[in-house]
Amino acid sequence: MRIKKGFTLREIGTDHVLVPEGLEVIDFNKLLTLNNSAKYIWENIKDMEFSVEDVAKLLTDKYNVTDETAQKDAELLISSLKGIGIIDE
Repeated sequence: MRIKKGFTLREIGTDHVLVPEGLEVIDFNKLLTLNNSAKYIWENIKDMEFSVEDVAKLLTDKYNVTDETAQKDAELLISSLKGIGIIDE
């Protein structure tokens, strides 16, 4: 899977917000605020093909979490991004 073109991570105050930009996302009318973990993942996957396992590995590499917890968290994040139309499969 891959992040759709046209989304930029912006700092608004102390928040990390995904902002739609360009014609690719003209029908997108949502903003998504990311926590620090989601921001870290976004910065590492935004320009590449990735899988749930890739995202889980990012989590286990940076945070002191089990493989099982990282897998569940990765699935939840990816499901959320798919649900609002940010990920292409």
